[in-house]
Amino acid sequence: MTRLKLATVWLGGCSGCHMSFLDLDEWLIDLAAQVDLVYSPFADIKEYPQGVDVVLVEGAVANEDHLQMIHQVRERSRILVSFGDCAVTGNVTALRNPLGSAEPVLQRCYIETADIHGKIPHEPGIVPTLLDRVVPVHRIVPVDIYMPGCPPSATRIKATLEPLLRGEKPQLEGRDMIKFG
Repeated sequence: MTRLKLATVWLGGCSGCHMSFLDLDEWLIDLAAQVDLVYSPFADIKEYPQGVDVVLVEGAVANEDHLQMIHQVRERSRILVSFGDCAVTGNVTALRNPLGSAEPVLQRCYIETADIHGKIPHEPGIVPTLLDRVVPVHRIVPVDIYMPGCPPSATRIKATLEPLLRGEKPQLEGRDMIKFG
């Protein structure tokens, strides 16, 4: 039996979806017997690999690093799952969008609320360049499966992964599987 290559990615979000993934509890042992976790915040892997079968993408696209990452993830992954409300809709991460651009956010964060010597960091590698608008994953790359929830429950995550392990497309139906929030 060929083991699936599973990845998880964390873009602009709170990591709640990944915490909910850990709520799979003992089913994680069954999952580990069927997949190779090839990239995740749970593992110290620096480069997103080629040939990923399934990737769960948490979070919205909020900065230049996310933009670069999501293009690489899509290019190197067979099935991309928008994992949680931020990935599906932008959700809380996109609350800065009504401000019009990234500049008011940076001003408030680094200048107006600074205790001393307020300055917006511009040095490379300190703060990734923010996009003017936070967008859900499907606005940048094609998405194969949407898994809403803030965060999705362990039951919903399992209902998404089990069919994929069998080579089938999940059928997320009914309130418990498709409601937001």
